[in-house]
Amino acid sequence: MYGSSRGGMMFGSGVGSKRQRMMQSNPSYLAVGTFPVVRLRGLPFNCADMDIFNFFTGLNIVDVLLVTKNGKFSGEAFVVFAGPMQVEIALQRDRQNMGRRYVEVFRCYKQDYYNAVAAEEGAASEYNLSPPPPARAQQRFCEKEKLEYTEVLKMRGLPYSANKPQIIEFFSGYKVIEGRVHVVCRPDGKATGEAYVEFETAEEARRAMAKDKMSIGPRYVELFPTTREEARRAEPRSRR
Repeated sequence: MYGSSRGGMMFGSGVGSKRQRMMQSNPSYLAVGTFPVVRLRGLPFNCADMDIFNFFTGLNIVDVLLVTKNGKFSGEAFVVFAGPMQVEIALQRDRQNMGRRYVEVFRCYKQDYYNAVAAEEGAASEYNLSPPPPARAQQRFCEKEKLEYTEVLKMRGLPYSANKPQIIEFFSGYKVIEGRVHVVCRPDGKATGEAYVEFETAEEARRAMAKDKMSIGPRYVELFPTTREEARRAEPRSRR
């Protein structure tokens, strides 16, 4: 199946997913032959969204969809850019290395990307991506509940303008360590839409998962348990 992140699973909420809203707010993406997407193959198996942002430094990425099979990252991904000209530049990075592996970058059809999103979110049709059946959504929630919790949660899907005070306000009522909130940025200083938040205890972090799928501004936010080590690695890339 397909997932938006290695080890993480994502499903629609409310009127639809972030990707559904992106498609609806960018009708030109639906025009035949203009969908600015490429497919990557041969990615390292520890690849994360940030690695793809770094690989395409200088280009404006709208969405990254990492492909998983049986819960494990497959080494493939879809990357949507802001326009067709950026796709042409991205294709020039074919066979360049990420770590010790060279990465294939090639054209693909918008149908391939939509099918991947549909598989990820349990959609019933190509363009009207809907939330999955309640049983499936509940199953995914239970899977998160079974994960091992530390004091740290990872946030994904934040508005690019989100800052630390907004994140602390989002977790109002939960014991956040204010000095341990990190909004992750790309090398060019632009936000990635991710952040790490540390709580006083692992149990408090588990309690804060009640905020999963709730909104900051116009976007709903996904929460995932993660480790202190991953949060520490993100610190050098964090907004000051």
